Amino acid sequence: MASILVAEDEESVRAFVSRALEHAGHTVTAVGDGMQAVDALHRDRFDLLVTDIVMPQMDGITLALKATKDWPDMAVLLMTGFAAERQRAHNLEALIHKVISKPFEMADFLAAVDEALAARPQR
Repeated sequence: MASILVAEDEESVRAFVSRALEHAGHTVTAVGDGMQAVDALHRDRFDLLVTDIVMPQMDGITLALKATKDWPDMAVLLMTGFAAERQRAHNLEALIHKVISKPFEMADFLAAVDEALAARPQR
């Protein structure tokens, strides 16, 4: 399965998403903000970044821009509970796979993860 980095500042969402991904067979590293995500990206190789848009330290859009520049073969999914933030991410369609609106059904989330992993450039 895949190695996935989850960047989400809400601990309950981070834990829920991480457990679902692990249950689906993926290896998960979970962090609470964008700066921690950048540190993790420098330490390990990931197939997918799943990040909230609104986070302290570094927001998910800034993180996605950095990640797609520095690790172009890694897929990116954004999550948000804010319509305005979803619109901000609209301009990133060429770099990210999808923006997932919170709250979401876990089956829909896992389907988006599978789609993102299948669509990413192969090493």
